[in-house]
This record gives sequence, C-alpha cells and structure tokens, in this order.
Amino acid sequence: MRMRDTFLKPMHPEGRRFVGIFAAVTLGLFLLWEPLGWLGVGLTIWCYYFFRDPERVTPDRPGLVISPADGVVSLIEEVTPPAELGLAEDKRLRVSVFMSVFNCHVNRAPVAGRVKTVAYTPGKFLNASLDKASEDNERNGLVITMADGRELGVVQIAGLVARRILCFTEEGAEIARGERFGLIRFGSRLDIYLPPGVELDVAIGQTMIAGETVLARLDGAAE
Repeated sequence: MRMRDTFLKPMHPEGRRFVGIFAAVTLGLFLLWEPLGWLGVGLTIWCYYFFRDPERVTPDRPGLVISPADGVVSLIEEVTPPAELGLAEDKRLRVSVFMSVFNCHVNRAPVAGRVKTVAYTPGKFLNASLDKASEDNERNGLVITMADGRELGVVQIAGLVARRILCFTEEGAEIARGERFGLIRFGSRLDIYLPPGVELDVAIGQTMIAGETVLARLDGAAE
C-alpha cells in the first residue's frame, strides 16, 4: 500500500458539502486571526475523515453475520425488537455498536437478502450510548429476509450530535452482505436484532469494522 493511500481515504459524496462549508469558514477565520484559521484547518480535516468511505473486504464464507458499523460493542442483551420492525414479539439477542465522531459512519448490510421493511421513526437525540436511546431516539430500521426465510433487524439510531439518518436502500431491494445501505451524520449507534439460533462472536468493548468483523454465526457456522 502506498503511503498516500494510508492517509487519503475515499470520501462519501454526502460529505462534500460539509467539507466545503468547513473550508469556507476556515478561510474566513484566517482573515480574522491566523490561529483560528489553523483551528479551522484541523476541523476541516476531521470533517473529511468523518465522511471517509474506505473499501472493505467482506468475508464470503456462508453463515456469517458481519458488523454493519465501525465502533465499539456497547450493549449485548435479549430484548423485544421495536414494534415498527414487524418482527415477532419474542425477545431477540440485540448487539449495539456505538460510533463516536471519529469512526467511519457508512453503514453496511450484515447479511445478504431482501429488504422487507424500511421504517423511519422520529424521536429525541439522547446520548446514543444509553440503553433507552433504542426506544426514544430518532431511528431508521431495516428488516432483511435471508434466503432461508429468517429475518434480521438492523436499526440506525441518531445520537447527541447526529441530526439526520440517511438510508440508501428501499423495501423490496436485494442487498448483498457488506453492501453500503446508509449513513448517520456525526455520532450515533446501530442495533442488530439477531435471529434465533445464532452463535455470538463478539463481546462488550470489542472494536468493530463495518463490512469485515464477524458479529455472529448463523447456526454456529464453523470457521
């Protein structure tokens, strides 16, 4: 890998406008006072990296559930999925991945299948690391029906800073494992509602890489 590729990552098109705004403000800050201008340079670089969209190598072995988000596993518990997903009312294992403002925020499909449901729910903007954020915050949920008929739910949740959730897919669409399906601006969380009979492959505090880290194994699929 070339040194340039280590530092210069592809940027998602959604970030271009924001980087442009940060750069314009930076020019104004230089005119006011040079030290403020350099602060603006730092913030512009941060904004560019926030919207980075690097290529990922998704494992192609069958029976794997892949992390849909970069970040840290903040919660693992059995809960009833949100009503808007239309999943059975039985409790499911939920894995929550918290994304800080320094993580890549492009979200990727954890499994392949057909998008059965896309459900947006307005709400509050509590700290996304809190458990009640799953019920109270603005969110957008997807249900993906896999080839064997089982369903997996994944919910994008806004946080303290995030004010817009973007979803790039729609109901009825076929989606590949690791395919980009959404983005959340400036700090947030993803909840994954796993189908019954999976073998969990992560622990609280573990760092996740969207599209690459194995989150669970369907039916305990072997390595």
